[in-house]
Amino acid sequence: MYAALIFGGRHLMKQREKFELRKPLVLWSLSLAVFSIFGAVRTGAYMLYILMTKGLKQSVCDQSFYYGPVSKFWAYAFVLSKAPELGDTIFIILRKQKLIFLHWYHHITVLLYSWYSYKDMVAGGGWFMTMNYGVHAVMYSYYALRAAGFRVSRKFAMLITLSQITQMIIGCVVNYLVFSWMQQGQCPSHVQNIVWSSIMYLSYFVLFCHFFFEAYITKTRKAAKVD
Repeated sequence: MYAALIFGGRHLMKQREKFELRKPLVLWSLSLAVFSIFGAVRTGAYMLYILMTKGLKQSVCDQSFYYGPVSKFWAYAFVLSKAPELGDTIFIILRKQKLIFLHWYHHITVLLYSWYSYKDMVAGGGWFMTMNYGVHAVMYSYYALRAAGFRVSRKFAMLITLSQITQMIIGCVVNYLVFSWMQQGQCPSHVQNIVWSSIMYLSYFVLFCHFFFEAYITKTRKAAKVD
């Protein structure tokens, strides 16, 4: 339905003037930024506590992230948030901005994988959610500032993309650890989940690296040639 709506929407907007939607976009991005900041702080504090008191293996394999009095709320909120986050695409379509493959592919697969994994409460979920909250806290804050008309350094955008690339690398490492410790019967997961998660993270890694090269390296070289 999401894919049909976005491509149908693009078709309808071809013959129409774009909508500005600056104020709604500020409110939208700011709302998601505040939500992500709270999520990052709450889940980050929990993960740091487990990491410092019980070690890396426990932070990866322990399912208590899904049951803790605070973390369980933010885990559930994270999973549910992937549906309203699809609204990002509505602004792109109505404002007639460029819709890249990475954008809608990322939205679809994150939603599907989050819902698919949450039902089994698989190992590694605490790391996946906390990293995503952290990246989104910075990303949506940047979007809100840009929509509000503030000039934000290009380096800040580069930093966000680099943090996304780093997130994908750590995601693959966590998957490897889950698989290794699962063989010892210490990590509650299953091979199918690890395979899908690894494919997802690897595809994101390639796409974000390509985006970084095209958006920052190639454009910088072109600008230098013009100068």
